[in-house]
Amino acid sequence: MEESKKIIKAKELLYLDGPRSRTYELGFTWKVFTEFIRGFRTLHFVGPCITVFGSARFKEDNIYYQAARNFGKEIAAMGFTTMTGGGPGIMEAANRGAFENDGKSVGCNIRLPFEQKANPYIQTGLAFEHFFVRKTMMIKYSYAFIIIPGGFGTMDEFFETLTLVQTKMLGQFPIVLFGKEFYEELWEYMEYLSQQGTISKEDLSLVLLTDNIEEAMNHIKTYISTNYEVKRRKPLWWLFEKRAKK
Repeated sequence: MEESKKIIKAKELLYLDGPRSRTYELGFTWKVFTEFIRGFRTLHFVGPCITVFGSARFKEDNIYYQAARNFGKEIAAMGFTTMTGGGPGIMEAANRGAFENDGKSVGCNIRLPFEQKANPYIQTGLAFEHFFVRKTMMIKYSYAFIIIPGGFGTMDEFFETLTLVQTKMLGQFPIVLFGKEFYEELWEYMEYLSQQGTISKEDLSLVLLTDNIEEAMNHIKTYISTNYEVKRRKPLWWLFEKRAKK
């Protein structure tokens, strides 16, 4: 384990240590490129997704684990694919809810020094070296985003998605912040940002804060049915493409 941490730390130092040799930069660019291509090929036919973000640390007896499991069930009932970060906790719960209710379940895992393992409810999955590639995949294929309580990683995913919608770099897909008590102070701070003029008051309407799964799903269904047409693409045999397994 200590050796693994040293390797990761060494890689981070190289990655963040300013300009490197041209050979190193070219090699790094190629690795990122191939990681993107592998992600595109794996996820191209998983169907329209709804991404669930949340903590990897919650256990099965946690109320938010149970909520995420129910979200997976509801997403499956809509005919959409449940996408998560592929690990334990909330990610496992959402994948599990979809898996147990005959829905499609996808996981985009990340290779970490403490070896986050993929949960057993993933039908289509892959692991990434870089967070920014992983986040691109989790956003690119989704029509809606559900943010269940989590830590730094969940906040990063929430605010990056929200920024993309706010700046219109991404369509105005629905974003659900689930857990009123948990997110109460965060919501108050977002209102404070509005009062200070660093965001517009209208920006708050980009997010639905709720404790109600039915309300959250109805919000998502309204946006999808009103604004977006789901397009399913056929595999191209000459690219050796296959549909995702059900």
